[in-house]
Amino acid sequence: RIHLMAGRVPLGADRAAVAGEMETTFMENLRYAADLLAQEDMIGLVEPINNRITDPRYFLNTPHQAAAILEKVGRPNLKLQLDLFHCQIMDGNLSRNLETYFPLIGHIQIAQVPGRHEPDSPGELNFPYIFKLLESLGYTGYVGCEYAPKGDTLEGLGWLHSYWESRGLQHGGTSKAAE
Repeated sequence: RIHLMAGRVPLGADRAAVAGEMETTFMENLRYAADLLAQEDMIGLVEPINNRITDPRYFLNTPHQAAAILEKVGRPNLKLQLDLFHCQIMDGNLSRNLETYFPLIGHIQIAQVPGRHEPDSPGELNFPYIFKLLESLGYTGYVGCEYAPKGDTLEGLGWLHSYWESRGLQHGGTSKAAE
């Protein structure tokens, strides 16, 4: 899987004025990349990145926009990389967005909102609920952790160990009953 970036609105350009041309170019580039990736049995991912905090000029901002583009491009090896941090900032309504766009999702990324730290840091998102929802939807892919840890890597993964323990799992996600 590889992230195919959408590009940025040119400096000084009006987003609305260049949106059509940018979408056309992005779709042409996605078709070209998808065809190359298909030869290697690879998946291309498009990620909406919020333009409120992270990158005001990034072209692809919402899962709605990404889904519409993926539908127009029509390549089965192109999927949605849904970063819940960006999705919450732009639209909220994560449960409904996960349910609606689940067939398009090729990868999930997480970070707490608004600080972009570990899932157990103070913030807007209830990650145990979100993880249970992903399980109920049948998500079997990876969940990428794209956050700024408050400490070192092991300290920054303490939330995961706590989550596994709350689910009766050993560190590493294996069942205690299996041992």
